[in-house]
Amino acid sequence: MDPLFWIILSTFIISLISLVGCLVLVIKEDSMNKILLILVALSAGGLMGGAFFHLLPEAISEVGSSPSATLSLFTFLLLGFCIFLILEQFIEWYHEHYSIHKKKPVSYLVLFSDLVHNFIDGLVVSGSFMIGIDLGLATTLAIILHEIPQELGDFAILIYGGFKNKSALLWNYISGVASIIGGVIGYYLSTMVSDVAILLLSFAAGSFIYIAASDLIPEIKHSIGVGRSLVHFITFLIGILLMFLIKG
Repeated sequence: MDPLFWIILSTFIISLISLVGCLVLVIKEDSMNKILLILVALSAGGLMGGAFFHLLPEAISEVGSSPSATLSLFTFLLLGFCIFLILEQFIEWYHEHYSIHKKKPVSYLVLFSDLVHNFIDGLVVSGSFMIGIDLGLATTLAIILHEIPQELGDFAILIYGGFKNKSALLWNYISGVASIIGGVIGYYLSTMVSDVAILLLSFAAGSFIYIAASDLIPEIKHSIGVGRSLVHFITFLIGILLMFLIKG
């Protein structure tokens, strides 16, 4: 069977994982408010774990020992970090002068970062299926496993940032569709996907590190009380651990 069929099917399933946030919709608003910061902590750990256990190791393994390639990799990592810093500053400035609603910049950053990440997932899936169906299915399963906690966290961040439930679910799914686009592009540009993927992996790692360290972790540091702070810290570690276990 044509690998394109498997690529489209697998990336479509991956895109549906973005709807896992609907599980949160059945929770009462009061209860939701109590667990939002816990999910933010989980997402912060997931983003840090994703950057250091998945994105960077994969990019480094692809470039090998070439000094120039390694320099390019870390240049794009810093580029991802700096672009998200500039983007957030612009959004902050825009909201101060023209905002008609109250959505925190981190919400937009997460959507953009998630879109890039999902696009990369599509590239990875397409490359795997071009090698073999078994490898493609295994890769798809691994991506689904790490997407579940990440999408729950992302959905929580969107709600925390000011999005309504349905709006957050819709935009989260739209970002998930990027995996299908990445898969199709990867299929037709399979000979080029390796180099493109390396730079995107590094860029995404930089953006993940920025969002986790600059936006999410400061939010959970505002916790009042030793008990609540401890819960958030443990949840943050669980997010990291999940990414580590999935890597294994």
